[in-house]
Amino acid sequence: MDMKTIYLLIPLAPLFGALVAGLFGWAISRRAAHCVTIAGVAVSFLLSAFVLKGIVLDGVEPFNGTVYTWLTVNGIEFNVGFLVDSLTAMMMCVVTFVSLMVHIYTIGYMEEDPGYNRFFSYISLFTFSMLMLVMANNFVQLFFGWEAVGLVSYLLIGFWFKRPTATFANLKAFLVNRVGDFGFLLGIGLVLAYFGTLDYAAVFAQAPALKDATVTLFPGATWSLLTVTCILLFIGAMGKSAQFPLHVWLPDSMEGPTPISALIHAATMVTAGIFMVSRMSPLFELSDTALNFVLVIGAITALFMGFLGIIQNDIKRVVAYSTLSQLGYMTVALGASAYSVAVFHLMTHAFFKALLFLGAGSVIMGMHHDQDIRNMGGLRKYMPITWITSLVGSLALIGTPFFSGFYSKDSIIEAVAESHLPGASFAYFAVVAGVFITAFYSFRMYFLVFHGKERWMAKDHHAHHEADAHDEDEHHHGLGPNDKPHESPWVVTLPLVLLAIPSVLIGYFAIEPMLYGKFFEGVIFFNHEAHPAMEMLKEEFHGPVAMALHSLQTPVLWLAIGGVVASYVFYMVAPAIPAAIDRFFTAIGVRKLLEEKYYMDHLYIDGFARFGRVLGTVFWKVGDVLMIDGLMVNGTAKVVGFFSKVTRRLQTGYIYHYAFAMILGALVLMTWWLGGVLVSQ
Repeated sequence: MDMKTIYLLIPLAPLFGALVAGLFGWAISRRAAHCVTIAGVAVSFLLSAFVLKGIVLDGVEPFNGTVYTWLTVNGIEFNVGFLVDSLTAMMMCVVTFVSLMVHIYTIGYMEEDPGYNRFFSYISLFTFSMLMLVMANNFVQLFFGWEAVGLVSYLLIGFWFKRPTATFANLKAFLVNRVGDFGFLLGIGLVLAYFGTLDYAAVFAQAPALKDATVTLFPGATWSLLTVTCILLFIGAMGKSAQFPLHVWLPDSMEGPTPISALIHAATMVTAGIFMVSRMSPLFELSDTALNFVLVIGAITALFMGFLGIIQNDIKRVVAYSTLSQLGYMTVALGASAYSVAVFHLMTHAFFKALLFLGAGSVIMGMHHDQDIRNMGGLRKYMPITWITSLVGSLALIGTPFFSGFYSKDSIIEAVAESHLPGASFAYFAVVAGVFITAFYSFRMYFLVFHGKERWMAKDHHAHHEADAHDEDEHHHGLGPNDKPHESPWVVTLPLVLLAIPSVLIGYFAIEPMLYGKFFEGVIFFNHEAHPAMEMLKEEFHGPVAMALHSLQTPVLWLAIGGVVASYVFYMVAPAIPAAIDRFFTAIGVRKLLEEKYYMDHLYIDGFARFGRVLGTVFWKVGDVLMIDGLMVNGTAKVVGFFSKVTRRLQTGYIYHYAFAMILGALVLMTWWLGGVLVSQ
């Protein structure tokens, strides 16, 4: 089997499983549906691992070629093609491995759901879409994958389509991403207009020659072509990777089943923007303005989304806001020209965040679909595997030395410290402050769920819950008075264990080759002179052990420890302290600000959406009803009717009336003729 066939099989295997489970789900059993989709993703993962090994260890040359020419317009080709290098191979392995874990996990989580086969079809189709995105060698295929992951995420978020909250959430995600995708499409349009091609390699080769090219946005406003192009492309990333202010869809997408939270919000859709900017590094490196824009947006997201995680009581929403904050960290790294660090954090984050989401789902199953962490406590002795794996995920998230998250997050902070961009000082403050905030809300959740009093024994609590598959309206959620939490089945706990392993080890073994070795050589580009962050980091790096030991001397580790200690004291020792702080912040309005999520939803729904409805109503009543229907269509008919009514009075049916009219007409003509003759004489 040649390599081109292998590259084709990697995305097509999940697509085959999706088509079988989706089109023939009515005819095949549940077991057949999950077997065919899991087999497809497993084949894809094994082949991806084989490709990664070949490129990294065996020296196989990267592949860049066209598979199929879709159409040719005016000499410009629109192709389906693959670019398989170290960046692509790494992304393929991450996507397929996490997807495989989610597929296995779903067997237990969705066991009694009536849409079982449909769900497996969707998540397998999602995997295909993401693989097409990361394997693209041109902007057309990139856009196809971009839109495909958006479409399937719409289907997955609204999977329980009978719930109004789910249909609202998937519509919100779809519409917000349309805003970002509009900018993305404009950026691709500029690339086509000025570069004359949509092929990555050709565009990157021409980029230096167009460094000083300008584009007139409107009379009197001339901007750098590459700055405008990069900012427009990044607006697309702001939608997909949920960056402020296009972040509002991600927390609401928790309305979907937990497995898709792990798939969408850990390894696939939300990382698409980070991957895209890293792939476009030859363009972004030529515009400091665009990089500064990326840096500031990422810093705002990293800091302010972390604040929102502190007040969440839904276990999935805590992890969701954590994802928003960590995506901000990745974006900050992109702005600091540390693209390899951003991708490194993307990889480590995919493992431990998928672990945390699936761990949260296991807790939800054990609590009979109660998601409120205030109704939990003491679960560690009832759910030992979920407990220990969730602890591993939390330790990785907060950047505990020797865990994977430590190496990637600390590298981001150090890269920002070395950046010379105008927004670097604010970004450094944001990512350092974010360390304490992340540790605080992560271990607030951990302690409230797994330690302390067994609050689930209360009989009269009202749980915020995830819809149960059997009957969303009538089925009781939460533990009954005689129920106890229970550990999840092996199909749920096995993925947790398998995800916990890279959450601990991958950072230690991958940091040196990925950041300071030749892993991304010739794939990711940065200007050493203008943006020296990576060069400075390389000089200061003396191995993963030395980096971990050095962290003992930095404020970053102690901020993380401080966050853990503060959460323990607040919620395990003296709960009166956070209650008093809460009352204080409620009194000065901060609590309300956080509960309303900085009023961004109000801005979009009560501002833009309502304005759109008002404008639409004006166009409807004035333009359609009054102008088109009233004047042009019905008005024309009324004018014709009026003249018809007048003329109809002349048609009496009496012969002498017509004879009189003829005589009168003849007299008028004779008078007019005689008058003309007299005038001419």
